[in-house]
Amino acid sequence: MGNNMKTLMTSAVAGFALVGLVFSVPSANAAGNAPKPPKQEWSFSGLFGTFERGAAQRGFQVYREVCAGCHSVRQIDFRHLAGIGYDEEQIKAFAAEAEVTDGPNDEGEMFERPGTPADALPKPFANDNAAAASNNGKVPPDLSLMVKARIGGADYVYALLTGYTDAPSGFEISEDGNYNTYFPGHVIAMAAPISDEGVEYQDGTKATVAQQAKDVVTFLAWTAEPELEARKSMGLKVLLFLIVLTGLLFRVKKVVWKDVH
Repeated sequence: MGNNMKTLMTSAVAGFALVGLVFSVPSANAAGNAPKPPKQEWSFSGLFGTFERGAAQRGFQVYREVCAGCHSVRQIDFRHLAGIGYDEEQIKAFAAEAEVTDGPNDEGEMFERPGTPADALPKPFANDNAAAASNNGKVPPDLSLMVKARIGGADYVYALLTGYTDAPSGFEISEDGNYNTYFPGHVIAMAAPISDEGVEYQDGTKATVAQQAKDVVTFLAWTAEPELEARKSMGLKVLLFLIVLTGLLFRVKKVVWKDVH
């Protein structure tokens, strides 16, 4: 039993070391090949930060009309959209626009039906092979955790979306590549996904590239951490409780030991 435990511990340590190596090397390379993204102001940053509902909803619109053709958000169901301020009727309307494969029915066949709030946001491709076949052999990444998965977080994703430009003189780039200031190596397969007035915002906001990028990053920051506001609220309550408790304990100490000299 002791030898087995020792073997397991040794394997675990080796595994963690390998994971650290795998993730640290690309990070170092990425940092050396691209400039640090500029710091942006985000409503959800800081101890008291929250998701701006208007920005998150505009970001959802950008995702639906621009990004959803290639990228999925597998962690989010339609019902979760209540977290960015949509009401029940709006969520039902969004869901009903989607066609969901369900079944089998009584005849043993699959069938299509309108989506419901309990369904996940639809994926653009049936499987990874279909996704790769439609994108020059590369599978577009799922965006659910993108803001958390990239060094620089929201700042990096925003910089990437707004960092498309002409390649400098003498910089060679393939026909299926695109130059991006903030992408490691500067050559990215994805063409610039957003353009000025690429969407018509329902609230009348001017849809510049910068505005669309800011909004969709806010939405993706929410998909990556929809519990952020609840977590911050709980943290503040715990902090307040600890402050009060510390005061009470100090007062009890003074009372109990007041006659001891």
